[in-house]
Amino acid sequence: MAEQLPLEIPDNPKLAQNITHFARALRKAGLPIGTGRVVDAIRAVQVAGFSEKRDFYWTLHACFVTRPEHRAVFAQIFRMYWRDPRYMEHMMSMMLPAIRGVQEERKAEAAEKRAAEALLDGVERDLPDSSDIEEETELEIDASRTASSEERLRNLDFEQMSTEEIALAKRILAQLKLPVKPIESRRGQASHLGHRIDRARTLRASMRQGGELRDIAYLKPKQRWPNLVVLCDISGSMSQYSRIILHFLHAVSNVKGAGWAKVHAFTFGTRLTNITRHLRQRDVDAALSAAGAEAQDWEGGTRIGECLHAFNRDWSRRVLGQGAMVLLITDGLDRGEPEVLGKEIQRLHLSARRLIWLNPLLRWDGFAPKAQGVAAMLPHVDSFRAGHSIASLEDLAKVISKPDDMGEKARLMAALSK
Repeated sequence: MAEQLPLEIPDNPKLAQNITHFARALRKAGLPIGTGRVVDAIRAVQVAGFSEKRDFYWTLHACFVTRPEHRAVFAQIFRMYWRDPRYMEHMMSMMLPAIRGVQEERKAEAAEKRAAEALLDGVERDLPDSSDIEEETELEIDASRTASSEERLRNLDFEQMSTEEIALAKRILAQLKLPVKPIESRRGQASHLGHRIDRARTLRASMRQGGELRDIAYLKPKQRWPNLVVLCDISGSMSQYSRIILHFLHAVSNVKGAGWAKVHAFTFGTRLTNITRHLRQRDVDAALSAAGAEAQDWEGGTRIGECLHAFNRDWSRRVLGQGAMVLLITDGLDRGEPEVLGKEIQRLHLSARRLIWLNPLLRWDGFAPKAQGVAAMLPHVDSFRAGHSIASLEDLAKVISKPDDMGEKARLMAALSK
């Protein structure tokens, strides 16, 4: 649980009103809280009472938290809302890094920015009174150029973004979907518009007619959704790109109706790490915090060939069955033997339905496959595309279901053959 400060009740307490505002902030942060739970929380506090802040915390926790992934969000909003003496400065410093605040000197904890955003969303309407908050400076934020700023961000390199721009880019990517078309299965289902004869159903119908064949039953192919397997490079040269792209992958993993049967995610640098279960957490901050703790090779070296060998040996048969699509995110700057890398990427290509390579180095107009790792990998991918900006990921979403899309592969293969 987050660090707690002494709970001070004002002379004219408005505890029920404050609990209502607190529940509203939780709802804006993503917790499923309705009016009934707010009423239950007020009654629970009234019945149970409290002499310490810990008792008050767990009473509200029991009423509002129903899933494990909501605990971090609840803890952060509780800490900032219930009488943190400088919580307004703290929230502003979390949302606007250019403003110096009490929390600027330390790294944000999981769900902290999300808690600050939920609280600030209603700051001008009805905040509980607090004698600890001094009105020193009035802050005015001009949002008239928000649309143009977002448009500029779509083509801005992730590595060139400021902290504030990165936060906005993550919010845009959280809304971006990666749709895919279904795959026709060998299995069939009954249909009057089918072209295959359903012999079993036709014979059963004829037996009910005394062996007379009157109607012919037909089948059409069943449709199923493929799996998405993501291999993301987290080495030093890819760290800024991988952190933002993992936010995008978290949204893809948790969005409903995107079409993917399952999304499997792996990180690699000097070793391969499976972070699939971490990305399934609903809270993005908690998910990426857990994934970062699991992967011990952040911002380290790059051994793409060895990591692909580990994937092909340990995970290929488990996750690449039934027409899975593979998304490889790396700059291709490998320190290992190019022969090993070429062999492993070829095996991966043969096991996948489609292999798409996202490379942030394609942002340069003069990019050429001169690096040995890039030259070894390029012939064995189906599509070679840029992955350095929001616009590049939006382009990926448009063409991911097109089997004839090659991206920049044809042009670079021609340059490689010269």
